Amino acid sequence: MSTRHTYRVIVRGTWEGLTGPDRERLLAEVDEHGLTAMQFTEEGSLAYDAVLKHFSFRYVVVSDPEDGDEMAAAIAEDRAERTLRDRGLPHGALRSTVTDMDTMKINYRGHRGSGTARPA
Repeated sequence: MSTRHTYRVIVRGTWEGLTGPDRERLLAEVDEHGLTAMQFTEEGSLAYDAVLKHFSFRYVVVSDPEDGDEMAAAIAEDRAERTLRDRGLPHGALRSTVTDMDTMKINYRGHRGSGTARPA
């Protein structure tokens, strides 16, 4: 039995063909989808601004490491497509960036272990 890996996936896209009512609905919710609301979740976190040009989703995808980044991206893009379709929001092509949290190295640059600041 293989261990499962946790992937963080950012799915990006552009709004295309928004109608007047689409724009009004998105603008009415823009404060709920700003930078402060972005977080990685299984259901996805949608972010966009009042310009209504670009958007992104942040997802957590848990899957077998043998499936790799490509599968995590496909799963996240499918979730984004479904959400956008269910909300009736037209968009262009989606693209993804994937990070495998189980293989990511953490760089503790500048960490000296003392917990105190250096004098100036």
